[in-house]
Amino acid sequence: MDTNKVIDAQQRFVANPEQNWQEHEWIIQAKHGSQTAFHQLYEKYHKQIYALCWRMLADKSSAEDVCQEVFVVLWQKINNFRGESKFSTWLHSVATNVVLGHLRKHKTWLQRIFSIEDQQDNVTEQSVALSDDSELAELDKHIARLPERARLVFVLFAVEGYRHEEIASMLKMAVGSSKSQYHRAKTLLKQWLTEAQTEENCHG
Repeated sequence: MDTNKVIDAQQRFVANPEQNWQEHEWIIQAKHGSQTAFHQLYEKYHKQIYALCWRMLADKSSAEDVCQEVFVVLWQKINNFRGESKFSTWLHSVATNVVLGHLRKHKTWLQRIFSIEDQQDNVTEQSVALSDDSELAELDKHIARLPERARLVFVLFAVEGYRHEEIASMLKMAVGSSKSQYHRAKTLLKQWLTEAQTEENCHG
C-alpha cells in the first residue's frame, strides 16, 4: 500500500475527529443490529462502492446489482471489522471480493478473461458504451473502455492500492502479466485522454 495514502488517511482522521467518531458510533450500533446506523453507513459509502463496481465491471446494470450485494454482505459480515484498518479500506476489500465472486459466477466471462497466459492476446477487446447520464468522471469513462484484464488490474493497482503480487493471486495470473496489463492500461488511457483533449481543443 502507498505510504503517502496511509499518511493522508491519518491526516484526514485528525482533521475530522467528529466525523470519524460518528462513523465509529454507526459501526458499533450496526454491529448490534441497528438498521438505522447501517443505513447511515450505506448513505456515506454507496457512491464510492458503486464507482468501484462500475470501474471493475464496466456495466451499469451489473454495477448496480453488485453494489447492492456488497451491502448485503456488509450487513452479514460487519462484525468481522476489528478496526485494524480504516473502515473504508476494509469495505473496499469486501467489495472487491464480492465483485470478483460475481465475475467467477459467469463461467463464459471467466474463461475469456482468465484464459491461460499464452492465449491472453486473443481476448476480444471491445469498448463499452456508457450512457450519457453516467455520474463518473471522464477518466472513469476511459477506464471502462479498457480491455477487461487490463481494466481489472488497473483498478485494483491504481485505484484500490493492491500490490501486483496480490493482484496476481486474486486474478490467477503471473505477477509479470499483472504488471504488463497495468502498463497496457496506462498506455491506452494516456492515448485516449490525449485524443480527447485534442478533440476538445479543436472544438473549443
